[in-house]
Amino acid sequence: MFSHMMVGSNDLDKAKVFYDALFESQGGKPGILDPKGRLVYAHNGAVFLVTKPIDGNPATIGNGSTVGFAMETTEAADAWHAAGEKAGGTPIEDPPGWREGGGMKLYLAYLRDPDGNKLCALCRG
Repeated sequence: MFSHMMVGSNDLDKAKVFYDALFESQGGKPGILDPKGRLVYAHNGAVFLVTKPIDGNPATIGNGSTVGFAMETTEAADAWHAAGEKAGGTPIEDPPGWREGGGMKLYLAYLRDPDGNKLCALCRG
């Protein structure tokens, strides 16, 4: 569990279009800029932020990391995936669907955001 997650972006305007679409597909609100210039999304008790790198270097993606978004239904995961793809995200891995592994059955939908961060919508079976 986490209280908040933050990813880096080299283009906050492009990131805002993408993440607004993802959160709005789930009934969330568009991101707002906080006093430090970060995009902030609050939805279902979690906070997600997007920021330009604080060290001034270009944003880089996490090597092998995935940011997971919990979904109530498979339809919600599909809506998230479709909204993200329409807003400039890239579908990756297999098409959205059920996967089994580690004793769990999960419905997974993967995207890369415009900066290359790996995202996953998941619904537990």
